Amino acid sequence: MLAYIVRRLLLVIPTLLGIMLLNFLIVQAAPGGPVERVLAELAGQAGPTARLTGGGSGEVAAVPAATGEASPYRGSRGLDPGFIADLERQFGFDKPLHERFATMLWNYIRFDFGESYFRSRSVIDLIIEKMPVSISLGLWTTLITYLVSIPLGIRKAVRDGSRFDVWTSGVIIVGYAIPSFLLAILLIVLFAGGSYLQIFPLRGLVSDNWETLSWPMRILDYLWHITLPVLAMLVGSFATLTMLTKNSFIEEIGKQYVVTARAKGLTERQVLYGHVFRNAMLIIIAGFPAAFVSVLFTGALLIEIIFSLDGLGLLGYEATLNRDYPLIFGTLYIFTLMGLVLKIISDLTYVLVDPRIDFERRAA
Repeated sequence: MLAYIVRRLLLVIPTLLGIMLLNFLIVQAAPGGPVERVLAELAGQAGPTARLTGGGSGEVAAVPAATGEASPYRGSRGLDPGFIADLERQFGFDKPLHERFATMLWNYIRFDFGESYFRSRSVIDLIIEKMPVSISLGLWTTLITYLVSIPLGIRKAVRDGSRFDVWTSGVIIVGYAIPSFLLAILLIVLFAGGSYLQIFPLRGLVSDNWETLSWPMRILDYLWHITLPVLAMLVGSFATLTMLTKNSFIEEIGKQYVVTARAKGLTERQVLYGHVFRNAMLIIIAGFPAAFVSVLFTGALLIEIIFSLDGLGLLGYEATLNRDYPLIFGTLYIFTLMGLVLKIISDLTYVLVDPRIDFERRAA
């Protein structure tokens, strides 16, 4: 097993390199960029003496008058090419493409993600600051989804075709059809002071006076704030996992080893949880890393915006809009690395659920 883990860890390197290279080329080829964003801001400032802070360095540069020379950037008309060259140096665009990519990789290997262009703060500090919000949403949503969907799917498989199976299928399909952002707005209208009740808060993960509260009150305050966002994300998340669990168990229940186990006199509970469970759960465990990463880094974007939760989804969205390359690639690197590691953990969980699985023998 150790040899398999080492091989998988080594495979992370080319996979991560390929993902970073592909996204680097796509972002570089896309129109716009940090320099053009600065120039667009300058377009709204009058005269050749307008001043602007650029590149996240905290320095304020005077904008010189134009010399009439052409520039490859839109919005550069009326500006001195020397000023454009200074901007390129600030953002590192005075170097060739391959050199910028190599420098970025070398820094990322050492977990040096640089400084945000337009926030003048360390990328890693920004990610750490926003991480609690996204982790809260992701963990609670994933945990509750699995705790509800797996028992429900097993129950539906055992009672396949019954009235219970039919009406629960109808409920989860209706929930799946409701967009999470639309449900979030409805919850705000109904329970957060929109038009009716004002039971839950509208903004933030905790109250302003959270640090002054006792530990029991802190926990209650946190749960009070997280209830509506998690509920909005949960309603549509049950369908896929529930039906996957049901179909997986139905497939296993129909196999010959189940008939043999029943013929030996085992109870239905012993057959279901002693034989069927570990085989049926393999495909469900396989989807856990993807489900968690999806909820943690992408699924919560609109929820974070609607409930004013300043998390990683909102941070990545704003970084993309602002062409904040250190933030874009820093978050991409961390998220991809976490996803690859979670995939390895998922494979190890296979062995815990079913010790008969031997990855080393399969690789051989």
